[in-house]
Amino acid sequence: MKTEADYYALFDAYRSGELAVPQRADLERRLAADPDLAQRLNEYETLTGTLTAYGQRLALRRKLNAIQADMNAEKAVRLSSEELPAPHLFSTPEAPRPALRISRTEEKLRQFWGSHRATMMVAASVAVLAVFATLLGMEWWKARQQPSLYGYATLRREVDRIKRTQRVMNKAINQIGTPATPAVNQGKFSGTGFALTADGYLVTSYHVIQGADSLLIESRDRQRFRAEPVFTDVAHDLAILQIKDKSFNGFGRLPYSFKRGQSELGERVYTLGYPREDLVFNDGSLSARSGFEGDTGFYQISIPVNPGNSGGPLLDDRGNLIGIISGRQMDVQSAAFATKSSYLMRLVDSLSAAKTGQAYNMPRANQLAGNSRPQQIRKLRDYVFVVKVYE
Repeated sequence: MKTEADYYALFDAYRSGELAVPQRADLERRLAADPDLAQRLNEYETLTGTLTAYGQRLALRRKLNAIQADMNAEKAVRLSSEELPAPHLFSTPEAPRPALRISRTEEKLRQFWGSHRATMMVAASVAVLAVFATLLGMEWWKARQQPSLYGYATLRREVDRIKRTQRVMNKAINQIGTPATPAVNQGKFSGTGFALTADGYLVTSYHVIQGADSLLIESRDRQRFRAEPVFTDVAHDLAILQIKDKSFNGFGRLPYSFKRGQSELGERVYTLGYPREDLVFNDGSLSARSGFEGDTGFYQISIPVNPGNSGGPLLDDRGNLIGIISGRQMDVQSAAFATKSSYLMRLVDSLSAAKTGQAYNMPRANQLAGNSRPQQIRKLRDYVFVVKVYE
């Protein structure tokens, strides 16, 4: 799995003309077919352009400081050689004061300053504003890369390798004297995911799988399947996974449908997820049609969520899937955020249109509408999974 450094090295070679013709053609074909890769290239060009401009401004500032230092040194030497003579004790005709001599360099600088004062002041102001804009842009870029800053917390759960539940401890006590079985690696992080299609595609949050060497999908009855990411959308915190195990026979008919339009303010909503080993239900309402700091790609919901809920489904009362749980605001109780399902649908449509060889057979019928909440949960729970991340 490529890291950001691998992508930046590839883009740097591409922009500097160091890629061979076949590699360049292959990359351009991928850029045309893969919106995520094209976005990565755009972010690389924005960042490198910003840093290059900032470096040029620093170099200009150093040159101006060097000129000022030369002028100060020359002026100090001139003043030390033009000291006035000591006054006489008796009255004598006043000696003429020495004429002030200006070096050619300073004379040219004064002439240049007199004729271009307004232009230089404007240029200096623009340079100062540009530096501040650069710094603000870099802070914005870092905030995009680190969504846990500025009061926003993602909900990937770190698996505790030391603590054991009472049930596991009791089992270990009961097995004293029997042959030891090897310990199971529980993974480093975990989140939630749910079925996108019946044939093995799933959805979770991008930050759940970020940095993963391998992924494991686990159902509520402890069935485990190996999965791989096939596409990610960093901006909307989405990841599409595919189960790769040969023993996998499909999920069966999905009971829910995906909502392509906007949901209304005040709608009753609920979610299922794995903030712990057992499936957990929580409900609330849709409290805003935009997310953290007004991001229109997300909803704000009044549901208490915890680490491990990321990637879980958000559904309305009729059983329509309307979002994917992403994070929460740390300084506001019960203010959580979910990526809108409309953005997931656009992503799936764009992948299908790009003819990437992946067919997404989305569910068309909703079997949850008209059922009570407990009935909906019973039908839904077999399609919600733990996503375990190994590094």
